[in-house]
Amino acid sequence: MTATGPDAARKRTASFPATNLMIQAEHLRKTYGPTAVLDDVSLELATGEGLTLLGPNGTGKTTLLRIVATLLRPTSGSLSVAGADALKEPEAVRGAIDMVGHGSWVYEDLSALENLRFWAVMGGHDAGHARLRAALEEVELDALADRRARTFSAGMKRRLALARVLLGRARLLLLDEPFTGLDRAGRKWLGEFLLSFKARGGALVVATHSFDAGVGVADRVAILAGGRIVLDRPAAALGLEDLRRLYDELAMGPGTAS
Repeated sequence: MTATGPDAARKRTASFPATNLMIQAEHLRKTYGPTAVLDDVSLELATGEGLTLLGPNGTGKTTLLRIVATLLRPTSGSLSVAGADALKEPEAVRGAIDMVGHGSWVYEDLSALENLRFWAVMGGHDAGHARLRAALEEVELDALADRRARTFSAGMKRRLALARVLLGRARLLLLDEPFTGLDRAGRKWLGEFLLSFKARGGALVVATHSFDAGVGVADRVAILAGGRIVLDRPAAALGLEDLRRLYDELAMGPGTAS
């Protein structure tokens, strides 16, 4: 999420209503001219729940994540995050949300520790040395704290970006293709990190093409096609082969963007 300094971060602090729903979106629609990127999308996500969002390129996955992250306004529809109206009070709910996009968005010429210190100061979080080192230790980068980020692999940069999440109080984590560019060990580590985030009471939305890794962190699986959610089922009710068959039938049919 974009931060504008400690004062702005304090203004974003919200007293959220007591609710088990982390996301409640109803009839979201996003158009650009005559083109509807999202068309009547409704979904709910509970605290401690993970949703894996599957769909070909061009079907609106990133647009949906950006709307939930309050980085983009829908053309119509309603959205609440942790019980607060995210469209009327976007600044208030941003403290509960963190988003990790396609890129790692690390500063290549800064060390891992310097990257974290910058993010902490700009986000209004604790920038104490011990707190920063603890975050790096949790993502297994503590031994590389003083190395410049440009020397890191794609997986290490992804870990550094996730260390930023640990600095704040995010209750909702949105990830866009988080498994891309990771080797087998990196995917395993990321899956364990996301399961741990859920176990601590966080909620996840993971947009991915990676069936195996994506389903591994999901309580529910949804397929987005043509700007609409065409399937939303418990992950436990779907075998991997069944999911691939449904994906081919629902998302890869005639007229679906790729």
